[in-house]
Amino acid sequence: MSKNRYFIQIAYDGTLYHGWQTQPNAITVQELLDKALTIVYRQPIETLGCGRTDAGVHAKDFYAHFDIEDLDEDKVLNSLASVNALLPYQICAKRIIPVHDEAHARFDATARAYKYYLHFAKDPFKFNRSWLLKDKLDIEMMNKAANILLSYIDFSCFSKSNTQTFTNNCKITEAFFEEVDDSLIFTIKADRFLRNMVRAIMGTLVRIGKHEINLDDFKAIIESKNRSNAGQSVPACGLYLVKVEYAFLSAKC
Repeated sequence: MSKNRYFIQIAYDGTLYHGWQTQPNAITVQELLDKALTIVYRQPIETLGCGRTDAGVHAKDFYAHFDIEDLDEDKVLNSLASVNALLPYQICAKRIIPVHDEAHARFDATARAYKYYLHFAKDPFKFNRSWLLKDKLDIEMMNKAANILLSYIDFSCFSKSNTQTFTNNCKITEAFFEEVDDSLIFTIKADRFLRNMVRAIMGTLVRIGKHEINLDDFKAIIESKNRSNAGQSVPACGLYLVKVEYAFLSAKC
């Protein structure tokens, strides 16, 4: 009996789903993906994702791995249309990639990038895709604060409590805002992220933009390592996982 491991690259609109990870009393992306793969390959399939997004969060680039027994590789790689036919319109399977037996979608990721979208005028086409905020923001000051993140490692102040992680250390390599038309886009890239981290960072940066706190306050919040000192988590609708990087996939991407 032979077993082969594959990565599947997907994208999804998270509006209707209670996040990525399978849960007993809610519909999730993982649950629907596993069901589709199980039907197509006619054997039980359980995926393991590169992370887990919260309810309402979107992903333009998400990877999961799974194992298949006794099935020709060509049949697996040519099954993308069949998988998509069984997935709802909000979830798209983009690629199936053969990988080595120990490849791990979560632990082998070398970097992840998120974008958070804000808009400032009512727009029906951005409903559940971006956060409508009517306050005026000091974008220059928010960018200065975002750059401060690159100087720190411990981000306990932006983490959900009781997450059972071994460390709250992350290496942020990019964090900046850019104005595009009537929208504001925040991009952040790191080797790993804590639960709720991006939404908590964004909520704190918005306080900077409103002049509710200053740059010294922002540093003090990070150094306090206390979640209650940081800003509120912003709505999930504006958050997108946009890139997950793997060293062994770089040549194939």
